[in-house]
Amino acid sequence: MGDTLEFNEIYQESKGSWNDGRLRFSKQNVVYKSSKTGKVDNIPAAELSQATWRRVCLGHGIKLAASSGHVYKYDGFRDTDYERISEFFKANYKVELTEKDMCVKGWNWGTAKFSGPLLSFDVNDSSVFEIPLASVSQCATGKNEVTLEFHQNDDAEVSLMEVRFYVPPGPADEGSDPVEAFAANVLSKADVIQATGDAVCVFKELQCLTPRGRYDILIYPAFLHLHGKTFDYKIPYTTVLRLFLLPHKDQRQMFFVISLDPPIKQGQTRYHFLILLFSKEEELRLTLNMSEEEVEKRYEGKLSKNMSGSLYEMVSRVMKALVNRKITVPGNFQGNTPGAQCITCSYKAQSGLLYPLERGFIYVHKPPVHLRFEEISCVNFARGTTTTRSFDFEVETKQGNQFTFSSIEREEYGKLFDFVNAKKLNIKNRGFKEKKGMKSKNNEYSDSDEDQHDAYLERMKAEGKIREEGDGSNDSDEETDESFNPGEESDVAEEYDSNASASESGSGGDGSDDEGKKKPAKKAKVVKERKPRKEKKQKDTNAPKRPMSSYMLWLNSSREHIKSENPGISITEISKKAGEMWKQIGKEDKEGWDRKAEEAKKNYEKAMKEYRENGGGSFSPSKKESKKAGGKKEDKAGGKKRKSDGGEKEKEQGGNDSFKSREFISSEESSSEGERKKAKKAKGKPKGKESEEEEEVVTTPPGSEEDSD
Repeated sequence: MGDTLEFNEIYQESKGSWNDGRLRFSKQNVVYKSSKTGKVDNIPAAELSQATWRRVCLGHGIKLAASSGHVYKYDGFRDTDYERISEFFKANYKVELTEKDMCVKGWNWGTAKFSGPLLSFDVNDSSVFEIPLASVSQCATGKNEVTLEFHQNDDAEVSLMEVRFYVPPGPADEGSDPVEAFAANVLSKADVIQATGDAVCVFKELQCLTPRGRYDILIYPAFLHLHGKTFDYKIPYTTVLRLFLLPHKDQRQMFFVISLDPPIKQGQTRYHFLILLFSKEEELRLTLNMSEEEVEKRYEGKLSKNMSGSLYEMVSRVMKALVNRKITVPGNFQGNTPGAQCITCSYKAQSGLLYPLERGFIYVHKPPVHLRFEEISCVNFARGTTTTRSFDFEVETKQGNQFTFSSIEREEYGKLFDFVNAKKLNIKNRGFKEKKGMKSKNNEYSDSDEDQHDAYLERMKAEGKIREEGDGSNDSDEETDESFNPGEESDVAEEYDSNASASESGSGGDGSDDEGKKKPAKKAKVVKERKPRKEKKQKDTNAPKRPMSSYMLWLNSSREHIKSENPGISITEISKKAGEMWKQIGKEDKEGWDRKAEEAKKNYEKAMKEYRENGGGSFSPSKKESKKAGGKKEDKAGGKKRKSDGGEKEKEQGGNDSFKSREFISSEESSSEGERKKAKKAKGKPKGKESEEEEEVVTTPPGSEEDSD
């Protein structure tokens, strides 16, 4: 057997709520750490006096009693763990792990036994239930009756509010009241705050951010009393989890943060953190309301009767001594601002400060958030939603919660990334930082969007690259790439620029420029015209309408009936309702509607036949509309043709058919497309030759033989 035993997912009950954690048995001590709060129970091996193995609701549990009077209970073990734990206890703690069964008879009368901080209700020496007296908030007595009220836990789904015990009088109890004796035993161990005696010290009019206001803080040996104009709070030191002392970014103020579990309540509001704000310049001379011998004996040199210094130092020093917990301060992190150990950011639309600590992050002040590294699953550096001058820092916990700290200045990126990387936290987008070459150590957070990962932008770039490659492959068969010479004019400029014709006409017909230098003859190039889009066929309003199906005939007749039965129904809901009703119609009714649809179809065919016999069905736009449509399409194609010096007429595209020359098109605007075809056949012109001439437009340099024609 090894020196330690470790168990995961071990549960500890806290005011009606189960908190999971890790339990470790070692030769020196027993350590339990809660996963939710991070609170640690440390039981030295020398103090263990008793260990009990019991069957509980979550499998099996172990109950440990210490010589100091504390009792610790942990549940969630398996039946097979008993032998390992029993042997380990015998070998290292010299304590025997005894098995004890719980009473399951369901009796409601028995014997009440007080053992340390527990009240045990036993039936025939078997425990029925146990009440931790630290959970008792109030104890009231009546005639032969004692009522216990309990602290409530907001995390518990079901809470126990109170328990009443009936204490019968007995002949042997004539000298003392059994009810009062029962209540005295409960109050001696209960968590009932009673302000007895004078306060150790008082701090007047301290500025409190959460809950907001100014409060007098009275320090008692067992609890902290906040006295304000409207509200009073009494905070037992047992509910204090952690203490933080955080310097403000302006380096003139200090935050003192007290983490509480359970939180203090104000109506329905819960305050898990008590945040005090101090000025560094404020001084205080403090005298404790105790003798020097008593101060030395109780606090072992941590405090003295007379103390002086800054106000925040006095408060933190007193709280550390009474609560007996360490004060957490920022570590080695340094922000972009000189001397600042925090980062300005926003959380839930509220601006605040984020402090990277040695073992977690804390955000102050509204609302306060504390995140331990051990409960963080991963972090993410995201783009700012509104501007590229800031970024978001997202933290995701193992429980699935996500915290987004936004509007962080980009200059803080390098320092924060190095800090997270040094703490070995899992970074979601680590690869982008390395691939993009962000120089975090030099604080060079570039302005360009390429230095910040954007999934949508990257996808658009990839699609654009694919399109460019596709276009390049299509053009590769037609023309070859030429090297770019800055001193020469490109063919693209001559072909598509709006001032191309003007520049050519000004150069002269001999191909020389103003200085008499001849231009080199350019290679003739064939420009392929784009195919015109097909004209959208226009509908004749006089043509017969297509017949409706049997379902549509039924829907038209039933639509008003559906609306009357369902007032306010929408159009989409009418369609859904009609579909359901159509499925439920009988076969005979559907056949009737099918016959009506067949009859409507026959009528349509008959009407269509008459329409065609009367000259319908050959509807086409007029010549003027054809020319207009063709001209628009030619402009959209963007293929501007070069005008030669000889005044060569450019060719126009027809309305619906292939290209036709200007000489062929008839000047009569009333002629239809069919008449033009007949005229073309009568003249006997070869159509194939004409189409070949019009299919290709050959561009030649000015001054050539074709130009002179």
